[in-house]
Amino acid sequence: MIPAGGGNDFARALNLPREPLAALRAALCSEPRSVDLARVRTCDRHQPLIPRRGGLGLDADAAQLAGVRYRNWPGRSRYLACRDSCLCAVHTAACASYGRASERSAPWQSCVLACVLNTPTYGAGIRLAPQARIDDGLLDFAFLEELGVGRLVRILPQLVLQGTLNLPALRTLQFRKMCLETEAPAYFQGDGELLGPTPVEIEVVPSAVKFLTPKFGQP
Repeated sequence: MIPAGGGNDFARALNLPREPLAALRAALCSEPRSVDLARVRTCDRHQPLIPRRGGLGLDADAAQLAGVRYRNWPGRSRYLACRDSCLCAVHTAACASYGRASERSAPWQSCVLACVLNTPTYGAGIRLAPQARIDDGLLDFAFLEELGVGRLVRILPQLVLQGTLNLPALRTLQFRKMCLETEAPAYFQGDGELLGPTPVEIEVVPSAVKFLTPKFGQP
């Protein structure tokens, strides 16, 4: 893998240099590493596999803008600009219900973001799920309850400077299989592409693919 994207969070999770030529040099003394993927089943029967992240609400709305209006913006600024543009639109986001596999249904809850992650960071280093690992046989779920637009705007400087989001309204958990539903129709995005409408089922596919990565201790 040669990092050439706007955020390169997957390359970061693989411990690859972010500079393309340095990544090529690292490949000369690399070793294969098994990596998990996430299988997404949308209600229109599509079943794509994604390596990094997927989500709905603010995440899906921003993903649409990232590849169009802000595609030439560098690094983290691209993702933060997208979210800033989407804040007013998602302030009245649909409620989301989530639960593990066939466990009892979770109550409906208002949210602005429901995001599934396979890497610790996204959006060029934003640490939404620091405990996430690409090879632990689990996926991480981040759920941000509905917040006022003013509160969301105030936390943007924290994202810019620190790449973290420390809010009581942000909850995370780990899972192997999950179903996401919305009261109103909503599209689920995966790695920046709109994959299909809700409800969606997401499950981990452990050790689904191998990538060449630097050997242990190799920069």
